[in-house]
Amino acid sequence: MAVVISGKELALLKRENMAKTIPDLLEKYGRVPHLAVVLIGDDAGSISYVRGKEKGCNEVGIKNTTIVKGTDITEAKLLGLIDELNQDDTVDAILVQLPLPKHIDSDKIINAIDPLKDVDGFHPRNVASLYLNEKCILPCTPKGVIALLDYAGIEIKGKNACVIGRSNIVGMPVAKLLLDRDATVTICHSKTENLKEITSKADILIAAVGKPLFVKEDMVKDGAAVIDVGVNRNPETGKLCGDVDFVNVKGKASFITKVPGGVGPMTITCLLENTIECFIKRMEK
Repeated sequence: MAVVISGKELALLKRENMAKTIPDLLEKYGRVPHLAVVLIGDDAGSISYVRGKEKGCNEVGIKNTTIVKGTDITEAKLLGLIDELNQDDTVDAILVQLPLPKHIDSDKIINAIDPLKDVDGFHPRNVASLYLNEKCILPCTPKGVIALLDYAGIEIKGKNACVIGRSNIVGMPVAKLLLDRDATVTICHSKTENLKEITSKADILIAAVGKPLFVKEDMVKDGAAVIDVGVNRNPETGKLCGDVDFVNVKGKASFITKVPGGVGPMTITCLLENTIECFIKRMEK
């Protein structure tokens, strides 16, 4: 039976440590880190996620400003808002909640954010730095995945790792982070042939495919560590679930994360870490 890696537990520990550093930052720099979040529209999932970020900021002691705009906002006005936040010296980190309305080019918005304030690590300059092994802001979810592996004491060096999913937000960057830790990494996707044959050889399996309960028991190697990044609705029960068939896979894996309570809490916690990192970089620039 697999050990369940608790993202909630690790997130709590990290947030407690961050909260202890904020008074020191206030004393040294005269203010605390400031995260500005831009929310467009009233999507329930986005609102819930933004509220989670607000709660995390309050727990740690980070200043949070949430700017809410209607879905009728023009791309030009949103770009203007981003420019205002870029120029505001009291704002250290900017996050534009995705997805955006269809009439707005998400890439154009992300590219407009000052790379030094790009708390998500999505700006092309930060992405390039990641692949060039330069110090940069790391994407929150991939950063959280590695933190969970480390927290569980799972050896990464020399292990076979398989990532199911090749998105620029999770799949590709988490593969790079695993490579940086000397794992041998295979990236699988919708066009991969003999998928089961590949995943069942992985010592570390990262599921980031966006399909509910996609990873079944026969796709997992005995004793593998399985990290479930997926956030879906179970088509039968309507309840939140991941990409992994947790009930059946947990009997075969050695370590596993659960949805909810696994990677999710770490994503927001790493966002808080990144906010502090952005703040310190700007203060010491």
